[in-house]
Amino acid sequence: MSLLFSPLTLRSVTLPNRIAVSPMCQYSANDDGVPTDWHLVHLGSRASGGAGLVMAEATAVEARGRISAQDVGIWNDAQVEAWKPITAFIKSQGSVPGIQLAHAGRKAVGDWVPVAPTTEPFPGLNTPEKLTSHSEIVKAFVDGALRAVEAGFEVLEVHAAHGYLLHEYYSPLTNEGSTEERIAPSVEVTAAVRAAVGPDVPVFVRISGTDWVEGGWTADDSVVLAQALKAAGADLIDVSSGGNTAQADIPIGPGYQVPLAEAVRRKADVPTGAVGLITDPKQAEQVLTDSSADLVLLGRELLRDPYWPLHAAQQLGVEVRAPKQYARAF
Repeated sequence: MSLLFSPLTLRSVTLPNRIAVSPMCQYSANDDGVPTDWHLVHLGSRASGGAGLVMAEATAVEARGRISAQDVGIWNDAQVEAWKPITAFIKSQGSVPGIQLAHAGRKAVGDWVPVAPTTEPFPGLNTPEKLTSHSEIVKAFVDGALRAVEAGFEVLEVHAAHGYLLHEYYSPLTNEGSTEERIAPSVEVTAAVRAAVGPDVPVFVRISGTDWVEGGWTADDSVVLAQALKAAGADLIDVSSGGNTAQADIPIGPGYQVPLAEAVRRKADVPTGAVGLITDPKQAEQVLTDSSADLVLLGRELLRDPYWPLHAAQQLGVEVRAPKQYARAF
């Protein structure tokens, strides 16, 4: 039996396998954050390629929360309608559509003033306006979550990593106060999204497991955050790292972030997702065999090969169904 090709049930949703498309910005939306045919083809091909969970990219919950003017959004009805055929196609291929709800914070690049818990700009970017309250941010995430469910998404992920707004709040590099004070916005957003979408929809949270710099966020801090997020209703912690400073010394290599996911899973007693230079089927299988994570998220490898899950099944000796249109190739 292959753990990689075993189902994973979270609340009312069952993923057919434990291979997920990691959220990856495509910078291909129209000027008002509406997804285009590119998103249908990009996400749809990963679904027909056999990924159990197909996650749409960082999707802004408000216009000023876009990373760039070419990013998709989920803050208006036009965006909801444009997402509907995309989620429908993903489901038609037997995959589960997911979306990453995001706010860029001070890392937004556009003709608007970014916002953050600090007025210190990210190197090379515009100076942000300091937020005096995060209540409006919580509301934006809730509104985005409700629209996402209306659009047909069945898994929601709160983006609290990579130097974007929620990470800016909890990292000591960009915010002051105790750990409990700094993690409060992420916890409140998660709790509010959980309450808004009800008990059946799985809610993930992506965090940066460490800032990779002295004086920054640490793996031990992530355990505290994960415990609080679990209590707030999070079903899985998607553990990435870095992004809040340009000075980090990151030891990049195969599976370099897997130990962070393992530590959170073991110490916080919560399901985790592992991401970061996971490219080989046996490597992905080992992540699950070692109980380092419950889900494996692939990014660049699925850009190179949308049909990686089908090829992985062949390598691992697992019988899976290719799309009937492609059956002759298998």
